[in-house]
Amino acid sequence: MEFSNRSLLNNFIIHSDLSPLTDYLEENETNSTAGERLSSGCVQIRVPQELFLALGLISLVENILVVLAIYKNHNLHSPMYYFICCLAVSDMLVSVSNVVETIFMLLNDNGLMDVHPGMLRHLDNVIDVMICSSVVSSLSFLCTIAADRYITIFYALRYHSIMTTQRAVTIIVVVWLASITSSILFIVYHTDNAVIVCLVTFFCSTLVFNAVLYLHMFLLAHIHSRRIMAFNKSRRQSTSMKGAMTLTILLGVFIVCWGPFFLHLILILTCPTNPLCNCFFRNFNLFLILIICNSLIDPLIYAYRSQELRKTLQELVLCAWCFGL
Repeated sequence: MEFSNRSLLNNFIIHSDLSPLTDYLEENETNSTAGERLSSGCVQIRVPQELFLALGLISLVENILVVLAIYKNHNLHSPMYYFICCLAVSDMLVSVSNVVETIFMLLNDNGLMDVHPGMLRHLDNVIDVMICSSVVSSLSFLCTIAADRYITIFYALRYHSIMTTQRAVTIIVVVWLASITSSILFIVYHTDNAVIVCLVTFFCSTLVFNAVLYLHMFLLAHIHSRRIMAFNKSRRQSTSMKGAMTLTILLGVFIVCWGPFFLHLILILTCPTNPLCNCFFRNFNLFLILIICNSLIDPLIYAYRSQELRKTLQELVLCAWCFGL
């Protein structure tokens, strides 16, 4: 197994029988940021491992702060913030896997570590499961938050009886169990194209699900706002729509950051030997950077859209700074 080309990531893609991608991943070295024009005419942009490590550490710290803030502030102990907390944990999986992988690669490249291939294989599988769990759980919790906002807007008077804490915890447990189980199966059967089909289908299905809910929410919200206002609940309606807008931003960022990765999967199925697709494959590390950026941007969105969460995050940072002094 080549260790210097980020081959620990997405085992089911890297070890497939698609020779163009496999050849690239075996030859790719990530020790400069300069673009390189290959003999085929493709421009391959190389990404330094230090950049992966820096972004991974920053996003890890950010998401840890989000989880601590939600745990610390009892005003944030509600189903929606529980789901957001789980979304932050999903982002942490990406960050942790990236940091661990990059550290091993840097140690290996500098001759500071000589690891048995069997150990690398086990580490490879663990990291792949973490990445798969992250994408599946992230998509699932985005759908869950969308459903929660939908219930808040259209069934506001019965929201607390519908979305109880017990039900929220049950949903969280089911999502994590399903994500981990499916990820393990994906890695076990990574050589089967059905795995890629399942991932792409799941991605498209969640986008359609969220689009339908958003369309219904934003087209009919003004009708329900009148009904809510009749019961003096206008503030709750405003808060619910703000939560829906936050989710819209989160989903948009997710699509931008993960979209090239899923396009990569689609091209593997549709044109594995096409020269243009091969050029796209050769910049796989850029797609990984975008995925890490998604984990880095999400906490900023939480803080920007929620004054309560932003205040708690500021307190945590201030306490950490004072403790450091």
